[in-house]
Amino acid sequence: MGVAADRADITWETYARELGHNLYRARMDRGLSQERVAHLAGLAGYTYQKFEKGESRPNTPMNPRLNTLLALSQVLQVPVVELLPDFDPEVLDRPR
Repeated sequence: MGVAADRADITWETYARELGHNLYRARMDRGLSQERVAHLAGLAGYTYQKFEKGESRPNTPMNPRLNTLLALSQVLQVPVVELLPDFDPEVLDRPR
């Protein structure tokens, strides 16, 4: 199986879950609570909790706005690229 086929198997849910895990790791590395990160980033605590699970609502993969990702990267003191998973999900519905 080639790289293109492997990328087609990566779902948005997987990508969102990995992004959430990266948020969790960055937060733990800085010794911050979920509530503190949420407050400093201008988010509701519940929203940030869901983000760490890779969700925006129950059973819905997160899809945060760019300004939200930037706020989180600043609060967590990491470049935004370090929060993003190192793989790209297939997001375009391309005819094959």
